[in-house]
Amino acid sequence: MSIIDRFNHPALVTTTQAAPRTAGVLSVWTAVLDAAVIGAAGVLAVAGRSRLSIFDGNGMGELPFAGALIIGAWIAALWAFGAYRPGYVASGAEEYRKVASASVAAAALVGIICYLAHYQLSRGFYVLLFGIGLPLLLLARYTNRTLVRRARARGMFNQRILLAGAPHHVEQVAAVLRREQWLGYSVAGCLVPEGGDLVETSTGIPVLGSISDASRAVDAHGIDVLFFTEGAFSESGSLREAAWDLEHHTDLEIIVSPGLTDVSASRVKIRPVAGLPLVHLERPRSQDAGRISKRIFDRVGAAVLIALSSPVWLAIALWIKLDDRGPVFFSQTRVGKDGVDFECMKFRSMVVNAEEKLAGLESSGNGVLFKSAHDPRVTRPGRFIRRFSLDELPQLLNVLKGDMSLVGPRPPLRREVDAYPPGMIRRLNVLPGLTGLWQVSGRSDLSWDDTVRLDLYYVDNWSMLQDMAILLRTVRAVLLPRGAY
Repeated sequence: MSIIDRFNHPALVTTTQAAPRTAGVLSVWTAVLDAAVIGAAGVLAVAGRSRLSIFDGNGMGELPFAGALIIGAWIAALWAFGAYRPGYVASGAEEYRKVASASVAAAALVGIICYLAHYQLSRGFYVLLFGIGLPLLLLARYTNRTLVRRARARGMFNQRILLAGAPHHVEQVAAVLRREQWLGYSVAGCLVPEGGDLVETSTGIPVLGSISDASRAVDAHGIDVLFFTEGAFSESGSLREAAWDLEHHTDLEIIVSPGLTDVSASRVKIRPVAGLPLVHLERPRSQDAGRISKRIFDRVGAAVLIALSSPVWLAIALWIKLDDRGPVFFSQTRVGKDGVDFECMKFRSMVVNAEEKLAGLESSGNGVLFKSAHDPRVTRPGRFIRRFSLDELPQLLNVLKGDMSLVGPRPPLRREVDAYPPGMIRRLNVLPGLTGLWQVSGRSDLSWDDTVRLDLYYVDNWSMLQDMAILLRTVRAVLLPRGAY
């Protein structure tokens, strides 16, 4: 499980009776936002019911009274399904799932009650209310999530978090929290096991005491979240005793790391047995990424995209040809699934003899991947098409041929594969992709380690839903081309 997943996985989070202060404000704000959105949907439903010719003019019933009750029931369903729990507000996919599930449950409950009570609720109003309200709710949650994450990146709505555990594991978690600022956690310091005499860790995290001092440290430093990493306890009963000591901190959230990294929450199941919370881990899913359903999706999607983008292909081809009279396409040998070489197609974005000029250029990369933000070999049209990833459109032909997928790891060069350290070869267990987690997470601005981590995460945790999400995120990455050069 990735460290990010740990903050949103309900079975791995133990909270006291009240929510953290900052998270509580966000929960209340989100509930007010939902009520306003559902109220607006109700107004639209009434207007549509009375004006659309597909509905007859009868059966309006006491809509103001019924509408108010339905809105209240809808909000209650969202609360019951946990859509306002601090760990889920502005969290992403799990938040949307809870909103959708609660909305469907609310619609079913209203329909059943009206049927059993013989209440003549307008069917047109009922259909329009939930038909309009659910998309509006999801859109409002997405907008709210975007705004909250931007605010957190600027230091707003942050919770003070105290890390407890072995210094090495503390630093790993702190590094993720610094990189993923949208999570909204500000590291106040750390606690180390008994006997530690550190003043701060090697990366500068202040040590506020030993783990036995947790209760005192929480009070002294205004801590909202206490995160126990690996190495925090040497005995199984120590965590329970620590929870007893912290019981009176009603505004404190406690998170416990299961010691798993880069494993999606969908592969983890928590099943308590005889008082032990056993973590069941599903096998890696690299083999599932070769299923026939994905291949059909890839080929149909590639064919549709080629047809829709054909005018763009023609315009780019003419621009490249008129710029320097050189070839329009550039073919380069890349390494595909299971280490098999294939010819990767691109629109040519560099001078004709670009490979000959590679020697002597200084790379800005942090590993085996060459990358340069100011590569002098890039042509004038090349700068534009690389900025918006249009040079990669011909790779749709590779997808049609079966050499690539729409979504997958970046297709590497043979010299890059030869320099792979042990374990990285798993990137070749699936077809390389036209886009992927690397593409939508910063591209060339990422370090080599982050690029590898994202590719391996994709390989081990593949799902069709994740592919769809990456494709949607690719649109944003292309329109806002950060790290494209």
